[in-house]
Amino acid sequence: MECSGELHSVFTCMNQDTKHTSFETPFILESGDSLPAIEIAWKSWGVLNDRKDNVILVCHALTGHAAANEWFSGFFEKDGIIDLDRDYVLCINALGSCYGSTGPSTTNPATGAFWQGGFPEITIRDMVRFQQVLIDHLGITGIQLVIGGSMGGMVALEFALMDHRIQSVACIAMGAKHSPWAVGISHAQRMAIRADKTWNNGFYDPDRQPKEGIAAARAMAMITYRTPENYYQKFGRRLQSGKDVFEVESYLEYQGEKLGTRFDANTYITLSKAMDTHDVYRGREERVLHDLDIPVLVIGINSDLLYPIAEQSELSKELSNSTFVKIKSPYGHDAFLIEFEQINKALTRFYADSLNN
Repeated sequence: MECSGELHSVFTCMNQDTKHTSFETPFILESGDSLPAIEIAWKSWGVLNDRKDNVILVCHALTGHAAANEWFSGFFEKDGIIDLDRDYVLCINALGSCYGSTGPSTTNPATGAFWQGGFPEITIRDMVRFQQVLIDHLGITGIQLVIGGSMGGMVALEFALMDHRIQSVACIAMGAKHSPWAVGISHAQRMAIRADKTWNNGFYDPDRQPKEGIAAARAMAMITYRTPENYYQKFGRRLQSGKDVFEVESYLEYQGEKLGTRFDANTYITLSKAMDTHDVYRGREERVLHDLDIPVLVIGINSDLLYPIAEQSELSKELSNSTFVKIKSPYGHDAFLIEFEQINKALTRFYADSLNN
């Protein structure tokens, strides 16, 4: 399917083999606001069995998309957890994203204009319900495993609490709720975007989006994704060849500029604010995690500065049927996209046990 009706085709058309499914009925958000219609971008691998219950659902992080085989590539390799002769793997682009699903960079069908800064605020629970629309449409009756890291881990955990079809969950590098530390970091990034001279309350020229603001936000994020030790090892105090700037400065500027060419500023704000809503206890009984009886694998990273490992330890203790695994890595939060050997080892054991029980 060709991409159409999007504000930034460079974002939404990165993966031309991504499927797009439209639903013309209104989608009611947790806030009470309504989306007149929705479009869901998704990818799948393997074959759905006759019972339609051999599903592994992969949930992506903040700037991710439906092509899980690209950013979670380690799970698809020979020694990875996924067996495409057994599993039907599904990855759905999140509500609010800019990679094909309904979000700020798509058209509001009620007005014919792009949503942009007028896109309503959403929650992690809205993201779950959004994905359930497609899962129901596909007739899926059982999901053997939901897995996600960072924002994807938040979605995975909420899936466990909101969908009876989930048989097991693996949550990586996040906690039961978004901490004040994480909220503050996200807010500082949003401040950087809004300070861009082209911001205009989120209604900007499609060809002149707030790239400087996105670059600054991304630079802040990249610092929290790694560790001081990793930055010292990677860059030291070396100057960029032929320039009077440190290598680390050049690296952060490059990463910021690169994100600005592939990601939408309104999307960054929408999704980061959705992450701030993450709190499994919100509006629920205090025993909500303890009463969850399906197996949950909680993976923490010993060097994670953004979501310190104490958050995963606490989450695991609140669950009645959990396994806690600590990953040792110098890469900080980014380790959930790097340390596939360690993660696969933990996941393979956990998944085999859950399938046999």
